[in-house]
Amino acid sequence: MTTPVPPFFPPTGQEIVLILLGVVAIGSALLVVTTRQLVHAALWLVLAFGALAGCYLVLTAEFVAWVQVLIYVGAVIVLLLFGIMLTRAPIGRTADLDSGNKKVAVVVALATAGVLVTVVIDGFRHAYTPLEPGGGAAKALGTSVFRNWVLPFEALSVLLLAALIGAIVLSRTDIGPKGASSEATATDGPTPSAGAIPGAATPGAPPGAATPGAPPGSRPEATSRHDTPPNGESGGK
Repeated sequence: MTTPVPPFFPPTGQEIVLILLGVVAIGSALLVVTTRQLVHAALWLVLAFGALAGCYLVLTAEFVAWVQVLIYVGAVIVLLLFGIMLTRAPIGRTADLDSGNKKVAVVVALATAGVLVTVVIDGFRHAYTPLEPGGGAAKALGTSVFRNWVLPFEALSVLLLAALIGAIVLSRTDIGPKGASSEATATDGPTPSAGAIPGAATPGAPPGAATPGAPPGSRPEATSRHDTPPNGESGGK
């Protein structure tokens, strides 16, 4: 049963609060996508989510409002901040957050907003359905989600899983060509220590082997008292 839409002017107190919360949500959302600091963007996102929770409260959907606060404000934002800190992402001003296509982004945003506003106004221009009592309760919400909207709910869970996998891949630092470090070590070879004497025998090297830092054609020096000098004389003379 539909009834005619009551005139908007003068607006009621509930409508004024809803408009103010909507303005705060839209303004903070714009600041999220225009700021160049990740931490500031996360804080503006907290304000946007809080304003949306206030809109749900005004629409008598208390359960949805508190779920918005607990999950989005209390969990998602904290997870985002921990991700920024643990991945050592730059938290200052950076140009990487700006794609450079501001004109295209503005056109797409205005077109999307125009379509949404047109659909909402066209759908509720002549008649509206009054809210039934208890529409925002947990029982009514659960029945509606798992009976009428179960397919979009499962599709959203798959989307969140894909986002989680992408975050794990982006946060890993050990991804790269295997064997790169071992090849670099093999090509570099052993380096002599800072206190090594040029021409001295390297510990563990075979007899007569060339030593690092020795001039070409030189012979290894005797490293112990039992070694025989090159002229054949005994070490005691």
